[in-house]
Amino acid sequence: MTDKLFLAAVLIKGLDGAVQLIGGIVLVFLPPDTITRLAHAVVTRDLVGPPEGALAGHFEEAVRHFAGGDRTFVIAYLLLHGAIKLVLVIALIREILPMYPVAVAALGLFVVFEVLRAARTGSIVLPLLAALDVAIIVLVVKEYLELRHRRT
Repeated sequence: MTDKLFLAAVLIKGLDGAVQLIGGIVLVFLPPDTITRLAHAVVTRDLVGPPEGALAGHFEEAVRHFAGGDRTFVIAYLLLHGAIKLVLVIALIREILPMYPVAVAALGLFVVFEVLRAARTGSIVLPLLAALDVAIIVLVVKEYLELRHRRT
């Protein structure tokens, strides 16, 4: 049961990493005004709730921050975060034992960063991502201990 849960969590992280990497690459080539227009279209078509709702407000606020100067940070974050996740996922799936502590440390740093960034920006998504990363850390540690035990 734990093995299947671990594999599912790792594959979800891999998919997340791939989406982040692709998103970062797309954002490099997409002008900020195009992103602003797309965000406005999403909000006015009620795709994130009513246009005057809290979720739509958070969405438009994030786009304003992005278009107003956080662009380099967001792109670098997505590219780096996505690439690191993909490398770690490949290592974990291939059961490269020395990479398990590296994965725990990297995920731990992501959690710290997500919590600090959420406190600074008021993000409602980042704490949820941090909680998911904590759950994955627990699974990685459990799998690591089981693998070490099996190999000795």
